Amino acid sequence: MVHLRIVAPDAEAKKALALFEETDSVYNVIVLEGVARKPVGHAILCDVAREDASVVIADLKELGIHKCGSIAIEDIDSQISDVAVAAEKAAAGLPSDAVVWEEVESRTSENVELSGSFMAFMVVATLIAAVGILTDQLILIIGAMVVGPEFGPLAGLCVALVEKRSDLARRSLAALAIGFPLAIVASLLMTLAIDAASLVPGNFSQDKHPFTDFIASPDEFTVIVAVLAGIAGVLSLTSAKSGALVGVLISVTTIPAAANIGVAVALGDGSEGLGAALQLGLNLTAIVAAGVAVLFIQRVLYMRRKEKHRGDAGRKAAGLPGER
Repeated sequence: MVHLRIVAPDAEAKKALALFEETDSVYNVIVLEGVARKPVGHAILCDVAREDASVVIADLKELGIHKCGSIAIEDIDSQISDVAVAAEKAAAGLPSDAVVWEEVESRTSENVELSGSFMAFMVVATLIAAVGILTDQLILIIGAMVVGPEFGPLAGLCVALVEKRSDLARRSLAALAIGFPLAIVASLLMTLAIDAASLVPGNFSQDKHPFTDFIASPDEFTVIVAVLAGIAGVLSLTSAKSGALVGVLISVTTIPAAANIGVAVALGDGSEGLGAALQLGLNLTAIVAAGVAVLFIQRVLYMRRKEKHRGDAGRKAAGLPGER
């Protein structure tokens, strides 16, 4: 279930109320007349079945409420109500499969910012991975994968390509284009410092570090795992099952590959660096390709649902155009 809070001027609020009253998947409708002061108007609270959340929000945007007021969205974790059960039955599909596109857009917009914290996490994750490579410790590689924030811009790029949003695409690409080189340089500098201090483990060899050798040895399984990770990551993003995202982060070697580029260059091993660069490129490409494919399918299904919704009684009550 999704909770909505709408603030709108009188005319738009009345249309929204008419929409809610005639939409079976909307319930717990509460009107607070004249309580809003900035902007001046009314506040409407309601709950809507997750399956219909995006189409109902699209109706509100069509009424122009996002321009003259606001639409706040909040997930409901638990609710005990037979009315809620009836509302869910009135909406086709399952809540776990529903995509609230506004949530997806909000999450990706937040996670693609080229902020100080994003760059810090990129650098820290890559340095952890570099230490894992030098010491051949797989647990450090896994830790670096979890810490790395790179999936945010990758998901943002997928959303941007499917929704044709050039602004989001630019921000996502900027985060990746600056974040990875910065992390690689940090790995290079740390490795040079470690080498200068004679702290590189005596048994370390670029040719033989069995537990982390896969980082610079891409093969067909690299692409397979990255594609599956891209699918799982986007499904986690759109279905609000964020717990699966940790598994996604652990399954791809973007951060470790970036770290290995820096380590290899610092220690003068060009072939190892090229292998790591190929690993990084294959992972990034496969994740984005798979993510775009999944989002495209979900978007097509949503657009079909939205088109079918155009004939609903709620839209007619709100004065919105019906079926084409």
